Amino acid sequence: MATDRLDEVLDAAYDCLTRYGVRRTTMDDIASTMGVSRSAVYQYVRSKDDAFRRLAARLHEQALGRAREAAAEDAPPAERVRGVLAAKLDLVLQLAGASPHTAELLDEKARLFGDVCHTFTGDLRRLLIALFAEAVSPAGVEPAEAADICLALVVGLESAPDSRRLLAPATDALLTGLLGASVGPGPARPNSLQEGASCATGP
Repeated sequence: MATDRLDEVLDAAYDCLTRYGVRRTTMDDIASTMGVSRSAVYQYVRSKDDAFRRLAARLHEQALGRAREAAAEDAPPAERVRGVLAAKLDLVLQLAGASPHTAELLDEKARLFGDVCHTFTGDLRRLLIALFAEAVSPAGVEPAEAADICLALVVGLESAPDSRRLLAPATDALLTGLLGASVGPGPARPNSLQEGASCATGP
């Protein structure tokens, strides 16, 4: 039950974040959004900063879970790589599109979230390295280098118009070079933002 109540606190923190941003949100705002007293909120988080840090961690953990599922699929390496990259891109688009404030949770330089973001990127990199080590690139590119190239591709797409549509052809072109063979188009994937709408409205 305590976990459920913490979920409610983080849901309320997300709602406040979309409206006010991290700096302008207060514990009173979070409590008011929940319909409880401020003292009730303090039973589950130590402070506003604690609430937002937990919120950032949960959103990144959910995205990492999707990436791990994609990496573990019984599918060709290229398709699994696409799934890992899609998990990162979806998280960015989700937070960048929800409001002008929610992208704050992606700031690797932020005092509250920097290490959460760095850990997430590091975990994705390790997943990709393992996939490329398994695929054995004939192009002479080391698995760690291939992973870094793929992550750089996603970062480049994050600000591009229609980036989700571009991810598949861009990844296919890149993997054709890295894996030394035509990888072909991957199967159509459901829009994980729509599927995971609870992440945006109930992180």
